Amino acid sequence: MEMKISYEGKKKVNAEFNGQIIPTDQPLQAGGDGTAPAPFTLFLASIGTCAGVSVKSFCDQHSISSENITISQEMNYNYKTRLIDRIELKVHLPLDFPEKYKSAIINAVNLCAVNEHLKNPPLIETVTAMDA
Repeated sequence: MEMKISYEGKKKVNAEFNGQIIPTDQPLQAGGDGTAPAPFTLFLASIGTCAGVSVKSFCDQHSISSENITISQEMNYNYKTRLIDRIELKVHLPLDFPEKYKSAIINAVNLCAVNEHLKNPPLIETVTAMDA
């Protein structure tokens, strides 16, 4: 798998993967134009949206409507470390959601690919290449 990163001017950086272009930009206060999400925003969004895909897949598999299910994601920023040290995903279920599936839907969210990669992070290596 390979992702291509390109620059589009000012603080705009695009990622191209599987024929799709994912634009990023920095907010105005960071020198960008604010025309697209910042890379870190996309990282955080990938956690919640992966959870959403897991919930939708679970509901489809069990013939449960996902229409009234939402997910909220809260991040706790640690001012000492300057990092987010806790993320809570809250799956909001309708009153008629089957009780027997409540723990199973949490398990489905916990097994999403983004969550799994955060639990077992890949080694990230940075190298240089001189292109002619």
